[in-house]
Amino acid sequence: MKDEFLANMSHELRTPLNAILVKTELMREGMQGDLTDAQTRSLDVVYESSTHLLSLINDILDLSKIEAKMLELDIDRLSVAELCRASVTLVKEMAIRKNIDLQLNGNLNIAMQGDQRRLKQILVNLLSNAVKFTPPGGTIGLDVNGMEESNMIHFTVWDTGIGIAESDFQILFKPFVQLDGGTDRHYSGTGLGLPLVRRLTELHGGRLDVESVVGEGSRFTVILPWRNEPSMQAAAKVQETPQPRPKRPQPTKEKHGTILVVDDNERTIESLHEYLTFFNYQVLDARNGYECLERLDESQVDLAIIDIQMPKIDGLETIRRIRKTLAPQALPIIALTALTRPGDRERCLEAGADAYMPKPFSLEKLRSLISEYLHG
Repeated sequence: MKDEFLANMSHELRTPLNAILVKTELMREGMQGDLTDAQTRSLDVVYESSTHLLSLINDILDLSKIEAKMLELDIDRLSVAELCRASVTLVKEMAIRKNIDLQLNGNLNIAMQGDQRRLKQILVNLLSNAVKFTPPGGTIGLDVNGMEESNMIHFTVWDTGIGIAESDFQILFKPFVQLDGGTDRHYSGTGLGLPLVRRLTELHGGRLDVESVVGEGSRFTVILPWRNEPSMQAAAKVQETPQPRPKRPQPTKEKHGTILVVDDNERTIESLHEYLTFFNYQVLDARNGYECLERLDESQVDLAIIDIQMPKIDGLETIRRIRKTLAPQALPIIALTALTRPGDRERCLEAGADAYMPKPFSLEKLRSLISEYLHG
């Protein structure tokens, strides 16, 4: 019952969040006209706050999945430099606003095995806490050390903040518990960050160590197994090549094809119609599975974007019915869903979808996926 409740609540929360983030992305990209500096700053606040709210929802769901032993890691070879720099970038603005110096030190030209998304989640949680609990003018850092003798890699997030009393260490990792509790607390938060960090670390076969002195600062060290292989070292250096800054999207005159958007949420349909039309796609829409099947009978469609939770016929059954007559080569299908239950991606692909994208989604990533299927 708890799993079903969390899945349904996730859907109900993610759907309006998706509308907020998608509309914000449209405006920030200048697709609804030029913005003043004040408007741009306001949109940045909306986007940042919405993203923060999404991260809180994800933390609750992740913790629930770990407790139910349903969270699976996607282990792959990854560049430590890329992981650390991406993590530091996500908290850089927070640090700048508090006039906090942010440092990244250590041997970054190495690689390891791990779930990149979950490891970034660990580091961003720790770095965000370091910023939160460090007064303006202080310093925080991320130090990386590969210990060849023990074949372990250490990620240490440190700060010159308020510190933690040793007597409080035992409650640091209890979900929903905060050291600064009560109605007069000075620091916001849910108390989920550190419990999640420790459990994700343990899922990787590692451990989390804490050192702290009240009034001087704290050090959180994530210690993980490390396979120091030459081939992985080479892979890390190749991935360090800086990526060019993405250019502002420009409309095109060339017709790109016809896309069918199937979703019972009017805001999602409206946003996708506006975005895809900007890039000169012809856009058709449907509000449920029956309408989707009718549109496919009536019109030549090059690609379909189908929501999973819909009235009358859900997305999975709609995709199954489409696949009884149309092969993937004839109609690529991208499944969208605000559900985040374990196995959702596999269920969508098994039903016949070619790709799966959870809500809230990035318009830029969606367009890249569409381009991959329609233009190679």
